[in-house]
Amino acid sequence: MSEHSWIQELLQIGGKEGQFSEKQLKILEAAVEMFAEKGYAATSTSEIAKKAGVAEGTIFRHYKTKKDLLLAIVTPTLFHSVAPFLAKEFVREVFDNEYETYEQFLRAVLANRYTFVKTYLPAIRVLWQEVAFHSEIKQCFQRVFTEHVYPKFARIVRHFQEKGELAELPVDSVIRLTITSLAGFLAARFLLLPDHNWDDEAEMERTIHVLMNGLRR
Repeated sequence: MSEHSWIQELLQIGGKEGQFSEKQLKILEAAVEMFAEKGYAATSTSEIAKKAGVAEGTIFRHYKTKKDLLLAIVTPTLFHSVAPFLAKEFVREVFDNEYETYEQFLRAVLANRYTFVKTYLPAIRVLWQEVAFHSEIKQCFQRVFTEHVYPKFARIVRHFQEKGELAELPVDSVIRLTITSLAGFLAARFLLLPDHNWDDEAEMERTIHVLMNGLRR
């Protein structure tokens, strides 16, 4: 496995792997890890350059400011890779399957996103921290969800409501409750309380159990 393996995996997913030089990969990897560790605002370009093993001027040859670095390297890279993965692979692997119950669907979603977050945690941490502060990130994320994920999510909810398994709540409410419950577990597990003594399998079971009891008709 190469030095920049997880970065290259993300780039490969988005079809961008060949568009970055070795120095750019080092800068990208350093920027993502520093932003994830300290946050965008608290990270300086000199720290990124030092971690990447390049001169600070190398960064500024391509990007005039630190914000340009975030938007021109980190954000496009993450959203050319993470967002299409979220939309295409996530939909194909999870939403395009047939499920006997909504609970079975929930298990598939949670298992898929657990593996994804665990694998690409530094990148996910940057998205989590910066989405509220940068409209470009927020708008891209919303567009991907609205165009690619929401329609199939709504179809699945309606299907199980028609089968009588789910309560006759507004579809948007069922989706919101599902997302906040599953995302809440992932956020607590990997971002808010990562050092807690987690029993991941048991906690996922509890999350699904509580969610299903609340949504069941």
